[in-house]
Amino acid sequence: MSEAGNTYILTINPGSTSTKFGVFIGTDPVFIKTIRHSNEELEPFEKITDQFNFRKNLILDEVRDAGIQLDSIRAVVGRGGLLKPIESGVYAVNEAMLRDLRNSPLGEHASNLGGLIAWDIAHSLPDAGAYIANPVVVDELDDVARLSGHPLFPRISIFHALNQKAVARQHAKSVLRKYEEMNLIVVHLGGGISVGAHCQGRVVDVNQALDGDGPFSPERTGTLPAGALVRMCFSGKYSEKQILKMIKGEGGLVAYLGTNSAYEVSQMVEQGNENAALVYQAMAYQVAKEIGAMATVLRFQVDSILITGGIAHDKYFVNQIIERVHRIAPVHVYPGEDELKALAMNGLRILNKETEAKIYV
Repeated sequence: MSEAGNTYILTINPGSTSTKFGVFIGTDPVFIKTIRHSNEELEPFEKITDQFNFRKNLILDEVRDAGIQLDSIRAVVGRGGLLKPIESGVYAVNEAMLRDLRNSPLGEHASNLGGLIAWDIAHSLPDAGAYIANPVVVDELDDVARLSGHPLFPRISIFHALNQKAVARQHAKSVLRKYEEMNLIVVHLGGGISVGAHCQGRVVDVNQALDGDGPFSPERTGTLPAGALVRMCFSGKYSEKQILKMIKGEGGLVAYLGTNSAYEVSQMVEQGNENAALVYQAMAYQVAKEIGAMATVLRFQVDSILITGGIAHDKYFVNQIIERVHRIAPVHVYPGEDELKALAMNGLRILNKETEAKIYV
């Protein structure tokens, strides 16, 4: 498969039960692979970081078996993990980042392995750099967006930064404009749902899509009535772990309909299930409300609304949103989430000297 002279970019996206990776020439995929991990495979590892060698060796073996010359790799770009809040961009993996990926200030997550593996592989090659790009902790919030209503509960920025930024840049390019000159509302529809206000290249406001802000999603509750939640916490019926699981993992579609598959819910709707239709419409309704809120953030000076993520393939669901928000700005749909390609795009920007790698401190 490999030919002499090709310059490759290796991208790595570890998930909780899978390792996705790809080799690109520019942004053109040469080799893409997803390896699923069973509970039995991962059970021996006490911590996620203990999976480092297991996952790294799988990647290297598959890339070699595909006939790709490792020495031709010039950039290894990993999905960013739960680091300290940082501005968007491409970051060179350094000692400070390695330390925080191993001992994350926000907790363990499989994405923390992305930078660790990228650094190790890159340093085993003759001429490759290790990077991460737009991790979930990208924080460009305006100060006014950080206040929640009580100083003990500041609003924080955790969202689908990698995909939102990639789609925003892709759209800007398609209309022959610069991302940094546009006002966009970008909606990521996946297991979690994030709606970001992009003001001239910065995400100045976005719902905290991880554990309790914004629309409910296939497996997350989004914003809940605070008083009712407090009373439940002190009812003695549930542990902290159970309530956190309700909010993230067993909320949203899972709580209402017993599945985290939007496709299954859409099939229920097609079969005439009225309760499924109501729940699905409510999820779209809440997304539309969040878009409206972000339009006010941008003072209704919105160039486009972009809808992306896996659920964006569902025209019925997307149309539920569009009919409520199309008067704000033109709506463009970019179905799916190609995070490996997004990582390659950012690696290419470094190799082409379109941007400089930022330093994590």
